[in-house]
Amino acid sequence: ETEPLTAKKDVSDCNEGEDCKENRLLVRNPKSALRLVEDGNKVHPSQGDKGEAAQISNGYSGVQSSVPCNGMGELMELEDRETWSKKIDFLLSVIGYAVDLGNVWRFPYICYQNGGGAFLIPYTIMAIFGGIPLFYMELALGQYHRNGCISIWRKICPIFKGIGFAICIIDLYVASYYNTIMAWAFYYLVSSFTAELPWTSCTNAWNTGNCTNYFSKDNVSWSLHSISPAEEFYTRQVLQVHRSNGLDDLGGISWQLTLCLLLIFTIVYFSIWKGVKTSGKVVWVTATFPYIILFILLVRGATLPGAWRGVLYYLKPDWQKLLATEVWVDAAAQIFFSLGPGFGVLLAYASYNKFHNNCYQDALITSTVNCVTSFVSGFVIFTVLGYMAEMRNEDVSEVAKDTGPSLLFITYAEAIANMPASTFFAIIFFLMLLTLGLDSTFAGLEGVITGVLDEFPQVWSKRRELFVLGLIIVCFLGSLATLTFGGAYVVKLFEEYATGPAVLTVVFLEAVAVAWFYGITQFCNDVKEMLGFTPGWYWRICWVAISPIFLLFITCSFLSNPPELRLFDYNYPYWTTVVGYCIGTSSIIFIPIYMVYRLIITPGTLKERILKSITPETATEIPFGDIRMNAV
Repeated sequence: ETEPLTAKKDVSDCNEGEDCKENRLLVRNPKSALRLVEDGNKVHPSQGDKGEAAQISNGYSGVQSSVPCNGMGELMELEDRETWSKKIDFLLSVIGYAVDLGNVWRFPYICYQNGGGAFLIPYTIMAIFGGIPLFYMELALGQYHRNGCISIWRKICPIFKGIGFAICIIDLYVASYYNTIMAWAFYYLVSSFTAELPWTSCTNAWNTGNCTNYFSKDNVSWSLHSISPAEEFYTRQVLQVHRSNGLDDLGGISWQLTLCLLLIFTIVYFSIWKGVKTSGKVVWVTATFPYIILFILLVRGATLPGAWRGVLYYLKPDWQKLLATEVWVDAAAQIFFSLGPGFGVLLAYASYNKFHNNCYQDALITSTVNCVTSFVSGFVIFTVLGYMAEMRNEDVSEVAKDTGPSLLFITYAEAIANMPASTFFAIIFFLMLLTLGLDSTFAGLEGVITGVLDEFPQVWSKRRELFVLGLIIVCFLGSLATLTFGGAYVVKLFEEYATGPAVLTVVFLEAVAVAWFYGITQFCNDVKEMLGFTPGWYWRICWVAISPIFLLFITCSFLSNPPELRLFDYNYPYWTTVVGYCIGTSSIIFIPIYMVYRLIITPGTLKERILKSITPETATEIPFGDIRMNAV
């Protein structure tokens, strides 16, 4: 099908990288082969496999054209977006992003805390009706519109563009504390290159009189005041929290952790500075290596005395727990934060896919791998906890009371130190933690990079390396507070408040914008353009109702019962809760600010402004053979 040009427009009238409208003609400038023709009464057939009209919801119809569209009759070359070298690069990158440190420490703890094997029921239900549909939705959005988290909203619902800016701020907050945890792991890794691991004895300079090594050959009694050498190494040598009085007196900066973090950011920079072509190769190591180590540790843990006690404690079902609301809230929160929609990563990674890539299959594969990894990690952790309980002659519940990073850096580190070949197992364990964290960092920063480069291509498209360097420097400077002697308190505060409720709000608004403003019918048509089939009623119902309710459920539960923070012997004062909410609000405040800004700059009456602000304003290029089609 061809349509004649209805008007000529001098190419200089169009700003580079922007769309031009002339006589009802929307032209992609400078590199477009298609345009949109406004016509409410006519339907222009497309050359898709459907053989039916592609009617667009806002009154524009997609028209393929054999006539050049720069307004001057010149044939213009199409600029293809960078794509993954291989499909496996994309899959490994998404798996590496979704499978992170939280899979190793958070899922096992939440599982045994909420009924053991019985917890798998609410976890699976929440995955099927909440987590996986949202995961699939973000992959489909990114792949179809081929834009980052900011500029994609011009093609969906412009008034929600503030979501993209909020996502970038959240990602920066995550980068400011998440990499510090990797710096701790790196410190442990360096300290492991010794014949005797430094957290096995009580004769070091940092040890106190309460240090009790119950693994020693002497008969040692364990009292209420006893502290293991592993705990003192973590708190007094690595973190040095004893030199801080809390959040109101963080103390100085640890130069050892600063050097560790500097090296980590250096690795991150040279892994992502060139784009997905390089990071897609790095994840071949960072995404696969943890599975090799997990298997080795699982086999080793299963052969330890007392391992069965830990497995029994991990999986023994407590069916009464299913009647408690908090169990369902924990299940929903765990699957959501494990799969990781809302951080702009899935949008960014999927935007580098080929247009007809089967993202439906990818969503099912990667989400299944993620959930299975979490489950298997529980066996890796709890076989060792059972061994610890056997050695201490205590119940597993007493050994497993450490949560979060402490579970890895105290309990698991101590168990490894008292195994045969402890140095080898310590090295591979902390290498695993590093690789688990690195590809998640690659992903989080790529979400910001793709979002900003797509939004400001005229400034940064040719200066990616410079922008990435600036971003890394900003993240490093933002991490300085977490490198202080009281930095662990800052990490805990950011982990609980800076990301949790903010990301939930972002994804809730994203789901509402796509399903209710952009339109579930239009979105399903987009998926059909890519995959050749329309999502079924299950997916539609989840996107329209179940997933938003799922997100609202978690958010309201969090806000109605904010966590009472405690770390080691430090109880967080009330004012830290206020600070935490302020940090969380500082990102999502961009959403209403941009809405107001958008309505102010849009001409017309209030009704016209609202209608224009919720109508897609920029075309999406759809490949039709060697030609790209524009469709809103």
